Order: sequence, then structure tokens, then C-alpha cells
Amino acid sequence: MATPSKFAHVVYSTRRFEEMIDWYQKVFEAKVVYQNPVFAFLTYDDEHHRFAFANLSVLSPDSVEARARDKAGVNHVAYTYANLGDLLGTYDRLKQMGVTPYWRIHHGMTVSFYYQDPDGNRMEFQVDTCSVEEANAYMQTDAFAANPAGVEIDPEALLAQYRSGVPEQQLLAMPQGPISPIPDAHGMS
Repeated sequence: MATPSKFAHVVYSTRRFEEMIDWYQKVFEAKVVYQNPVFAFLTYDDEHHRFAFANLSVLSPDSVEARARDKAGVNHVAYTYANLGDLLGTYDRLKQMGVTPYWRIHHGMTVSFYYQDPDGNRMEFQVDTCSVEEANAYMQTDAFAANPAGVEIDPEALLAQYRSGVPEQQLLAMPQGPISPIPDAHGMS
């Protein structure tokens, strides 16, 4: 059975976007890897990002719960698998138990499957598609700025290709496709 090889990052949904970025820069001596009005990605070590922030003031500006705590807080925690085979094996094992991801996405620097526990806590199981240096460079491109969410993927097709012997590097390449909708604060699009 495959288990994650490392804990990757935490994503916070917040209505205090700039304050949160500033606080994490100060407290963790983190640097901003990428930022636009909706998302910010920060790191303090050799990982492409350890923290990310989703700006609820932009994502749901008309919410009547603008000051409520129920949508702010930890968006998800992320776990990295050693390779695509481990990630897909975990996907298949969980699917056999009736546990399926609510969002399946190729972010450019990761292939990621998002799950929810019975309380609605969300987690991302991912595999890196490139080196940290390549991920950092990708996050500075116009392509990333135009689509920081990524492209929806079909885990069943990916699993079938993997099992048929398609090289892992080919499967990790960013597919062409429409921009994926971002799940709302409760994890559903």
C-alpha cells in the first residue's frame, strides 16, 4: 500500500488576503512565489509552495457571510506521493471502497485528486510533475497567470494509460483542455 512521501502544503480561504500574506511572510520568513488578486502561493524552503491563500472577497464577494468564520480557514491540506503509480494506486484502492475525489485536476506542477472526509475536511493527494525549480518558473509564466487552477483530468483514463505502459513522464505532461472551475469554499464546484 502506498502512503504519502511528504506533507506538501496548506491552503487557506480568507477574507484577510493581504494580512494573511503579510503575516506568513513575517512569521515563516516566507517569500511569495506567485500572487494575483485571487490566489497567493508562498514558500519558506525548497518546496514550490507551503502555503496558498484563496481570496474569498474575490471568489464570493456578495456572500452574506462576509464576516463569518465558517468559510474562512483551512481550505485543504496536501500530501505528495512518491510517483504517479502510488497516486493512481491510492486512487484505485479508495475508489474500490466508494471514496472518490470531488476534484481531479492537473495544476501544471502537480497532478492532484481532492477528497473530503465525513466532516467535510478536504485533502489533496498529489504527485509532482516537475522539479521545484521548474514549478517556480512555471508559476511565473503567462500560462499560469491565465489559469492558476489547471485543467480537469479523468483519473480512470490516466489509470488505464498507466496500466497499459504509457511512460510516466508522458502522463505527467500538462494536458490541453478548458480551464477548470474552482470548487467553492465547501469543496464543490
